[in-house]
Amino acid sequence: MLGSVGKTASEVERFLADPASYDPPPESVSVHETHGAMVFLAGDDAWKIKKPVSFPYMDFSTLEKRQKVCLREYHLNKPAAPELYQGLVPITRETNGTLAIGGSGEVVEWALHMRRFSQDALLENVIARGGGTKPLLDGLAQVISAYHSEAPKAHNVDHEAMMHTITVELVTAFKPHTEILAGLHPEEFEERIQNQLKNAGYCLKMRAERGLVRRCHGDLHLTNIIVQDGNPILFDALEFSEEFATIDVLYDLAFLLMDLDQRGERDAANYLLNRYLQIANDPANLIALKALPLFLACRSGILAMIALNRIDQLNPEDENAIAYAKGDARRYFAGAMDYLQPPKPFLIATGGFSGTGKSTLAASLSGVVESVIGGLHIRSDVERKAMFDVAETVRLAPEHYSDDVTARVYDVLFQKARIALKAGHTVVVDAVFSCALRRAAIEQVAKDLGCGFAGFWLAAPEEILSARVLKRHDDASDATPDVVHRQVSQGTGPISWNLVDAGGSKEEAFAQARKTLKNAFLGR
Repeated sequence: MLGSVGKTASEVERFLADPASYDPPPESVSVHETHGAMVFLAGDDAWKIKKPVSFPYMDFSTLEKRQKVCLREYHLNKPAAPELYQGLVPITRETNGTLAIGGSGEVVEWALHMRRFSQDALLENVIARGGGTKPLLDGLAQVISAYHSEAPKAHNVDHEAMMHTITVELVTAFKPHTEILAGLHPEEFEERIQNQLKNAGYCLKMRAERGLVRRCHGDLHLTNIIVQDGNPILFDALEFSEEFATIDVLYDLAFLLMDLDQRGERDAANYLLNRYLQIANDPANLIALKALPLFLACRSGILAMIALNRIDQLNPEDENAIAYAKGDARRYFAGAMDYLQPPKPFLIATGGFSGTGKSTLAASLSGVVESVIGGLHIRSDVERKAMFDVAETVRLAPEHYSDDVTARVYDVLFQKARIALKAGHTVVVDAVFSCALRRAAIEQVAKDLGCGFAGFWLAAPEEILSARVLKRHDDASDATPDVVHRQVSQGTGPISWNLVDAGGSKEEAFAQARKTLKNAFLGR
């Protein structure tokens, strides 16, 4: 029976790899293979079949099971990528004994029909070409947030137990490979990850109770996202295990954040995380930052484990492949170890009149501060727009800038900063802060929580600030030259924060602030 299945599988593979099998025939067929599937790229189309394999976590051993999982893959991915996924098509044996795509004979295999896309469209390659721009990351955050908001909520799922199972599997996988991981302290991994699991226990339970454990994508990384006409599209969601894909939405996002970070794109990872949190605008996500080190470490650890497993399966004589796999294992294991020992949380505040560039500075600082994938950037202009449930670029009426409303905005800033700092995450708060009492209040947040603090006051001549706000477009700030003039006229009183000359370029302002942070705080 196994021999018969193997023979049929090989025959189907040869058939789909032959250009003559298609109408019209393409010039060639490119074949891509994973441990569980084969994809045949023929002209403008792609045909994906499952291998007749069975693993403890994935069983495609019968035609019925392969049909079921292909259909599940289609239904999971069609909503997010409607133009990519075309449908399920049978591979049939006709009465004359030949195979056909979508024929009328006996079904011998099932293929998922997809539209082919250029490999240049993969987000992995877009990022590598320097295309990870803020507009693209904004769109990606929107797409992922919408995906998660529409994902079915899971009920009666013990996500803490699931994360515990993952940590045990990782510890077990790493113990036999201490020689490969030597120098990276594999003996400390178990202690670190168990400590993070314990710290995140309440957070994991709370999020499950609030419906933030959902049927997610499950395999959200750079090679499962394409960019077409500037729009990111998610595809290839994990289809073979409901258990593996029923996870905390932040754990789903953590795969992509880790992937970016481990490819040297920490700024992009930090920006994506901040935009996702701003769009979702759920305080429970700030509390979930407590679990982010665990989530990132598990994602990185799983890739290290896969690399170690690949070493065991390689031909011992293939020295290059073994060296490459060992490098992957060490890199991802080192990443996991770093995530498991995050630095102490730190609070930074950037203040200044409109047009000084405080938001630009805050965003830049959030990407470089010592923290797990950078700090949380909380911006008063964004919080004000969220308070009135409008898009960030929608201009608010003057009454939305009353003293009472502004006081509420600052209360939100302080509250969110407290939540994130208590979760162990560094925070950068960005607001005018022209009032001495509000400067004192944000400093008090750090004192109350025992966190380090650095305040920066950006200053520039009024004419420069007025010219800058006139040039703004598609920004959350509604400031005008009149607003700048009122701010300058009202003054600030004595300022003890670090003074930043904001009259020059944003790069110069960043260099000044970065030097102060590095000298006074980041070297601690």
